[in-house]
Amino acid sequence: MLQERGNLKSDMHIRDVTPFDFPVVLRLNEESVHFLSPLTPERLEFLHSQASYHRAVESGGNIVAFLLALNEGSSYDSPNYRWFAMRYQRFLYIDRVVVSSEHQGRGAGHLLYSDIFDFARCQNTAYLTCEFDVEPPNEGSRRFHEGHGFREVGTQSVAAGRKQVSLQAVSVTPKSS
Repeated sequence: MLQERGNLKSDMHIRDVTPFDFPVVLRLNEESVHFLSPLTPERLEFLHSQASYHRAVESGGNIVAFLLALNEGSSYDSPNYRWFAMRYQRFLYIDRVVVSSEHQGRGAGHLLYSDIFDFARCQNTAYLTCEFDVEPPNEGSRRFHEGHGFREVGTQSVAAGRKQVSLQAVSVTPKSS
């Protein structure tokens, strides 16, 4: 359990997502689908099977956030994942991070990012990568990722030209032995 610190709730903890959690993950994804790609149960099952990291923040016995990420070498067909796969040998791609609307600003996203940075270090991952919309803009995601050290390494149009994304990366400092 976390100690009360700033906006972090003392009852938040991270755990692995299991198939039992898929209905909640799908509901959270749908809540933020204007910033994410849609998920069907079948697509979530596939992504979960490909994921190197799929964890959730639980508070009061309920999942309030999740993060799904894939290493290089996945058969994921996302154009953003493929962009990184063509340019980076060792990376962990954050496909989606979702925090429920009622828990935004309470530290769940920061908790997940602290955990995924630790995970990446333990895996000797060279880069954490992600993207966020710049057209239409997702200012919250831009500020959040900037605060975690991510920097733009490219841009591309997706969704048949309806979206422009900023492709982001941050070098992961290896865990000292």
